[in-house]
Amino acid sequence: MDGARSGNDTAGSERRKPAAKGEKLADWADGRLGLYGLAKANMRKVFPDHWSFMLGEICLYSFLILILTGIYLTLFFEPSGVEVIYHGSYVPLNGVPMTRAYESTLDISFDVRGGLLIRQIHHWAALVFVTGMLVHMMRVFFTGAFRKPRELNWLFGWLLLFLGIITGLTGYSLPDDLLSGTGIRFADGAILSVPIVGTYLSFFLFGGEFPGHDIISRLFPVHVLLLPGIMLGLVVAHLILVFYHKHTQYPGPGRDQKTVVGMPFLPVYMAKAGGFFFLVFGVLALMGGIASINPVWAFGPYRPDLVTTGAQPDWYLGFSEGLIRVMPGWELNFWGHTLELGVFIPFTLFPLLLLALGLYPFLEAWITGDKREHHILDRPRNMPVRTGLGAAWLALYVVLLIGGGNDIVATHLHLSINSITWFVRVSFFVAPVVTFLVTKRVCMGLQRKDRDKVLHGRESGTIKRLPHGEFVEVHEPLAQDQLFTLTQHEQNPPYEIGPLVDANGVRRPVRPGQRVRARLARVMFGSESHIPKPTVEEYRELTSGDHHH
Repeated sequence: MDGARSGNDTAGSERRKPAAKGEKLADWADGRLGLYGLAKANMRKVFPDHWSFMLGEICLYSFLILILTGIYLTLFFEPSGVEVIYHGSYVPLNGVPMTRAYESTLDISFDVRGGLLIRQIHHWAALVFVTGMLVHMMRVFFTGAFRKPRELNWLFGWLLLFLGIITGLTGYSLPDDLLSGTGIRFADGAILSVPIVGTYLSFFLFGGEFPGHDIISRLFPVHVLLLPGIMLGLVVAHLILVFYHKHTQYPGPGRDQKTVVGMPFLPVYMAKAGGFFFLVFGVLALMGGIASINPVWAFGPYRPDLVTTGAQPDWYLGFSEGLIRVMPGWELNFWGHTLELGVFIPFTLFPLLLLALGLYPFLEAWITGDKREHHILDRPRNMPVRTGLGAAWLALYVVLLIGGGNDIVATHLHLSINSITWFVRVSFFVAPVVTFLVTKRVCMGLQRKDRDKVLHGRESGTIKRLPHGEFVEVHEPLAQDQLFTLTQHEQNPPYEIGPLVDANGVRRPVRPGQRVRARLARVMFGSESHIPKPTVEEYRELTSGDHHH
């Protein structure tokens, strides 16, 4: 009895042992925030795995690095247009008048410990951030990942791309060197081309006649506070929706609109994401350490009467500059006023071309009338018109990028700048059309190849001689998982208006929007835009006997 009592006392004392501090803290937080239930429901959420999903992670990590390096640079940069005489470490500029903004940029580059490295990491991260967003959006576009329920997330990503471009413009304008000043002059000319209100907008932005003394102090809070704050909110909302909707996945066995095949968020996905963050940070640090970018000391301070030779913006703004450079110098004069069409038209086209990219998911949803949720991605070859449109948009971007650097292309390739300008003008209209037609044809060819592989199998490389002397290559039947991947996509008939006359002979009213929708549906999803999938009967007929040689 004493032994039993002693054992019970021991067990009771173990049960009454006080909780550890970490456990108490967890209980305290769970009682007020409900973290345990939230973690239990979401931390084991499954995410699919594919290399292309890392594009979005590169954008996220580049943005975080931009914030970290930007905070460091903010501690030393002075956004002031006050003119000073430089007496610093960079001897070639000693005694040269410049703004305090440019002087502080030189101080960061030559006097602040690690300042030049951080500056260059910041600039490289900005380029990688915008590049990653564009490539990530193209991946989403070509695979149809923007369809319901992710249209809102597509808009968030599109806004991040647009704001990233504007943030880049404000960022490289802050040092007030000759290159950035030339870019600001370019932006001021575009603003002045706006009819009626252009002059007022310019005076409001610059605080008077260009270049004024307020532009740097006004761009600084926009660059370090306003735009990053909006973008941070969009990034958080974007990630919340990705987590809520679950990630899209490529077609394959076991994957459907309700089942996700992948790895849990914790610990697998988080461990991989953490390692990838440090990999991105390391690559950007290496680029910042060995690859010089934006050497402001080589350009000198900005002066309104000077322009740098071969001045080029960062690549993501070369698109807009190309529009203006190759546009003919049209202008209209009436009632004592001049309308600069040669600047205003391309200045208007730039946001319109970006807007077309942002609104495309809603256009496709209207054409298809599809209200279902989509969690399985399309293979780009199975949507030839959409793939062709995306390729045409990229072709237009590349053509205008060449136009934005027509002087650099001319000097490096020893060509006439007029020839390059006319090439870009013609290619602006021709290149997207040719790219669309070629891309669509390639996609159709790939569809035919998939159909042939399903019906006849895969070429084995084994040559067989038939009894009558003919040599043929033996084809091996595809595995079931390959057959599923090649045939799982839908081929729904396109939207049609239907009979124009009802059963009573009365003509039905058809709105113009319905006619446009039907025409677009035939172009995008009609018989000319896809190769019919093999039917079950066709497959059984060809595979019932010895048809694989």
